[in-house]
Amino acid sequence: MRKFLLIVALLLAALSLHGDAFSKQASGKPELIQSGAEKEHCCNCGMSLPMFYKTSHAVILVDGTKKQYCSIACFAADYPAIKNKIESVLVVDAESEKLIPAKTAFYVVGSQVRGTMSRVSKIAFADVKDAEKFQKTYGGKITDFAHALKTAQGE
Repeated sequence: MRKFLLIVALLLAALSLHGDAFSKQASGKPELIQSGAEKEHCCNCGMSLPMFYKTSHAVILVDGTKKQYCSIACFAADYPAIKNKIESVLVVDAESEKLIPAKTAFYVVGSQVRGTMSRVSKIAFADVKDAEKFQKTYGGKITDFAHALKTAQGE
């Protein structure tokens, strides 16, 4: 009986540490920059942006076009076609849930949280202290946008 209780306790502890406790879903009204009928869907794969909001990325092109992706993986897939047309790249700060410049974000790459459209998770934060707090809970490596994009392009 003790062995059984010990196994149950270990399983419960393992489950509580699993990365799925982190929700990628918007906790309030998400900041969506696209327009039109497909505003709430990834412009690359069609997945729900509110559902995968905390991993979403957006671009504003030099002609004013605004595109939003469910993940950096979908942005990376579209990147070759738009790389010379990009005015700015934005990412959702997982803490505040606001769009911030991707180049200033701190990314936690390879945490226990499941990736969105990839095997390796990439979660962005505006403040390094928030990234460190997330890292303590879910693991991963703190890096920058360039490294996170390179990781996504290599998958």
